[in-house]
Amino acid sequence: MKTSKYDIVDYLDRNEIVAEYLDLAFESGDISRISAALGNVARAKGMTRIARATGLSREQLYKTLSPEGKPELSTVLKVMSALGGGLKSDFPSARNRRVSMPRTRTRKAA
Repeated sequence: MKTSKYDIVDYLDRNEIVAEYLDLAFESGDISRISAALGNVARAKGMTRIARATGLSREQLYKTLSPEGKPELSTVLKVMSALGGGLKSDFPSARNRRVSMPRTRTRKAA
C-alpha cells in the first residue's frame, strides 16, 4: 500500500469550501490558525499569483502566512482581496435589519 502526506490544499478546490475553511479559521480567533489557513488557501490558488496581486514577495507571504506568522491587517486585507473575497462584520443583531449610519453635522461657513 502506498500512502501520501495529507495536504489540505488538495481539498481547497471550490469557493464554497474555501469560504467555509476561512470562516472557521476566523471564528476561532486564533492568529496562528488564521495565518495558516490564509497560507493554505494562497497555496491552493497559486502563491505566485497572490504575491503579484498583493505586491508582496512569495517568500514574504510564505513566512507571514504560516502558523508562526503574524500578518498585519493590511496584509490580511490584501490577501483576502487577491483571493476574491474580503472581510465583513457578522453581528447577529444586524443580520435581519437594515442599519443606517448616523448623519454627520456640517458646520456653516462664517
